[in-house]
Amino acid sequence: MKRFKVALLQLISSDEPSENLSKGILYCKIAKEMGADIALFPEMWNIGYNFSIRKQNENKWLSNAIDTNSIFFRKFQDQAKILEMAIGITYLEKRAELQRNTISIIDYHGNCVLTYAKVHTCDFDDEKYLTPGEDFYVTELQTKNGKIKIGTMICYDREFPESARILMLKGAEIILVPNACPLV
Repeated sequence: MKRFKVALLQLISSDEPSENLSKGILYCKIAKEMGADIALFPEMWNIGYNFSIRKQNENKWLSNAIDTNSIFFRKFQDQAKILEMAIGITYLEKRAELQRNTISIIDYHGNCVLTYAKVHTCDFDDEKYLTPGEDFYVTELQTKNGKIKIGTMICYDREFPESARILMLKGAEIILVPNACPLV
């Protein structure tokens, strides 16, 4: 692959998934116009990385958790096909037990080719309410410009050198790292 252009969509999300869906689709279109091969959202894009919402209304927070069969997710799969661009969508993943902080990579055909849950959750903070992921994954992503092996980790995972080392040993040529660190 000669080049691989990532659009880092460092946007502020709201606690309303419908707003984040509309805003996300708009910025995917802008990223495509700028020549991006993939649009990468900040951590937990579907509801925003905001655990104070959980404290205020846990039922609302839990009801906004999604999986790959949700309308929110499928809309981004459709958008990837329309734009012929990959999308790294992040979300609070619905599970029978505690939810997970997750990213899925959708290829330009709209197929989900990788799903990864944050391994190193911040047990000293509100992320103690999440289930950590179990491993790091690499996939070959087909783009309009060729193939590239990508891996992912999320925010706090980058504080542990073994995260990147594992991904490199598994063949990752590029590591996508969404985060939602507050700017204070």
